[in-house]
Amino acid sequence: MSARPASDDAQLTAIYQELILDHYRRPRNKGPAPDAPNVRTAECRNPLCGDEVTLALVLDADGRVADARFTGRGCSISQASASMLTEAVRGKTREEAEALVERFSALMRGDPDAADDPSLGELRALSGVSRFPARVRCATLAWSALAELL
Repeated sequence: MSARPASDDAQLTAIYQELILDHYRRPRNKGPAPDAPNVRTAECRNPLCGDEVTLALVLDADGRVADARFTGRGCSISQASASMLTEAVRGKTREEAEALVERFSALMRGDPDAADDPSLGELRALSGVSRFPARVRCATLAWSALAELL
C-alpha cells in the first residue's frame, strides 16, 4: 500500500463517512424476509450496545444468493454494514460469499491490503472502524449472521 497525502486521506474519510451515513439513513434491502420456501435467517445481537440484526438469505438452485434482506436496529455502523452486506452478497455463490466474509474480517482486523482491495467495493468505507475495537462488533454483526447462514 502506498502512502497517500494527508489531504487525500481526509477527503477519503469524508467520502466514506458520507457513504456510511447514506446506508444508515436510506438502508438498502431492509425489510422482512421474503416469502420463499428456501429462505434462511439468522439473528445476531450485541448485548453490550443493544444492536441487533436479522439477516435473511434466499439461495437459488445453483447455490447463489438470489435475495438478501435484513431487519434490525442499532447504531449507524451496524445498520449501514448490514445494508452494504446485502448489496455485496447478492449473486454470489456460497464459496464467493464465504470468501467475502473472510476478506471483510481482514478489513475489520485492520489489514491494509483489505482496505485497498477493490473486490470489497463500498465495504472499504468501513475500514476506519478497525481503529475502534469497541465498534468492530457493530460492523461485524450482520457478517456473523451471514457466516452462520453459510
